[in-house]
Amino acid sequence: MTYRRIATLKTAAAFQAYLDESNIDLGFDAEMATGPDAPLAQPFTLKDGFTIGNRFCILPMEGWDGTEDGRPSDLTIRRWQRFGMSGAKLIWGGEAVAVQHDGRANPNQLMITPQTVNDLATLRETLVREHTARYGNADDLLIGLQLTHSGRFARPNVKTRLEPQILYHHPLLDAKFGIAADYPVMTDDDIARLIETFVSAAKLAQQAGYAFVDLKHCHGYLGHEFLSAYDRPGRYGGSFENRTRFLREIVAGIRAEAPAMRIGVRLSAVDFVPFQPGANGVGEPMPFTPPYRYAFGGDGSGVGYDLTEPFMFLDLLADLDIELVCITLGSPYYVPHIQRPAFFPPSDGYQPPEDPLAGVARHVAIVRQLKQHRPELVMVGSGYSYLQEWLPNVGQHVVRTGQADFVGLGRMVLSYPEMPADVLAGRPLQRTRICRTFSDCTTAPRKGFVSGCYPLDEFYKKRRPW
Repeated sequence: MTYRRIATLKTAAAFQAYLDESNIDLGFDAEMATGPDAPLAQPFTLKDGFTIGNRFCILPMEGWDGTEDGRPSDLTIRRWQRFGMSGAKLIWGGEAVAVQHDGRANPNQLMITPQTVNDLATLRETLVREHTARYGNADDLLIGLQLTHSGRFARPNVKTRLEPQILYHHPLLDAKFGIAADYPVMTDDDIARLIETFVSAAKLAQQAGYAFVDLKHCHGYLGHEFLSAYDRPGRYGGSFENRTRFLREIVAGIRAEAPAMRIGVRLSAVDFVPFQPGANGVGEPMPFTPPYRYAFGGDGSGVGYDLTEPFMFLDLLADLDIELVCITLGSPYYVPHIQRPAFFPPSDGYQPPEDPLAGVARHVAIVRQLKQHRPELVMVGSGYSYLQEWLPNVGQHVVRTGQADFVGLGRMVLSYPEMPADVLAGRPLQRTRICRTFSDCTTAPRKGFVSGCYPLDEFYKKRRPW
């Protein structure tokens, strides 16, 4: 690969020159503003009057480190304490939390049930306490909880064994993950019962003190799979109305039973055909007969996008009075270079088929177009961690120019949780703690270990599992 590493681009001129020679359209601010008038320090007021204190957001992750019965462990608590110390004022879920056992992505995923609700309340309180200790108060801190069912990628009992819950048979993903042609598909009655469980989970999240729930529609999990169920018969497939019925019925239930609970949606706005290692391990699309019809937001080519239906989805969210939207792309299971650009692939991945900076630019461009379509929605962007030293500069430019409302941080917070606080205070970045996208936080779970930053976080270095 001839892609330059970000750490070698030490000046704004060098960064811009590399973008130009690589033909990557990615705006950034050469100088960072500081103080209360800085773009990333600006508060944001929601329609209901709540003011979020700045423009940094912590994205939801899966630590693979809860207890077998779905409660937070000491490792989970430590991670949430670090979310609290980050200085970010919007916590988008913090963690992907399963609504029932068969929907867990791993046997140690957090679960929200009447038995675990007090533990999840304590987890939120831990974050608030840490944030308050560092920043004086948490009155402008908005904390949500991501509710999920892992669907096709469920591993509820054994870390290495898929126990899929699928909505339709996908010819490429079925082959990739060993799903037989006669494997049962979820019935409409199964879905109706799951909707009731989501509503009950939202009520429990409200009881635990969370300000909103995220109804996860991303990364190939069940909510996302509904959006590509073009060939599924019945009430939950085919037409756009049917493919969004799952969301609409959950929202209706929450509004009836927990009307004060805010609702957000994390959406994979664009998807591609699954990739696989090709020559020299470089990713390439799996062979298929076009058009490729299993990508929500796809253009049929398998490697391009069409925002017609994502625009319709945002229109639906506006109609449902859902203000909070977090945009991501693709899935870590079959297009990791689209979902989270990285120089180093996870163990089950492939070498990047494009400069990861081009992947970041794709994220920014798509969020910009979605924000232009529905400017009244509160839009959180993803995919920023690969920018490393230049993350603050691109994030400031995106927020300053109205391309997104919040800069979302995922992997970066594992190694360097205080990055938002350092940026807002105008302090130099701590270069030795900046995430370099080694992908060990993904490789560890793929190997059956807990997720964490093994290369850079001293805590995880000492418990390195390999």
